[in-house]
Amino acid sequence: MTVLGVLSDTHIPDRAAQLNRRVFEIFRQAGVKAILHAGDVSVPGVLQELEGVAPVHAVRGNRDIFSLRNLPLRIELNINGVSIGMAHGHGTFSRYLLDRLLSVVGVTLDGHYFKRMLQAFPQADVIVFGHLHIPCNLSLEGKLLFNPGSASVPRSRADLPTIGLLYIEEGEKPYGEMITLDKK
Repeated sequence: MTVLGVLSDTHIPDRAAQLNRRVFEIFRQAGVKAILHAGDVSVPGVLQELEGVAPVHAVRGNRDIFSLRNLPLRIELNINGVSIGMAHGHGTFSRYLLDRLLSVVGVTLDGHYFKRMLQAFPQADVIVFGHLHIPCNLSLEGKLLFNPGSASVPRSRADLPTIGLLYIEEGEKPYGEMITLDKK
């Protein structure tokens, strides 16, 4: 079995001073073979720190336009015969602005993002995305939609930061696990 560490929306240092140290402990303890970062990293140092645990695959989020604009907007991986698509989820700049407006007026965007991710990766078995700061581990249309939430800044102040683990075994259905972090 291959275990992947998954995180998103770390926002270092714009919203958090540093990555929660438990992230490294959890990923090491799980023996992750690779780490997927679904965007809004903010600074390259976060990816370098994570590389100390396992190889990192990262995509560019809406907050990565300055120091990480070299990151791809989306990637597709094949691990043990399982197709994984990953994008931050914010889409084009105009789509991002429209989503912000809808969010301000109280429209729940989860369903919009699920549809957007399914359309973006029609052949994927697993779709990893971020941006919402809300954990999601959902099977939809035969695919696993996996959003690890935010490792630093959950959507609600009442919630705790989260990361995820993906478990992949050739010939088996992939599954995910959400892990709650202490606020640190």
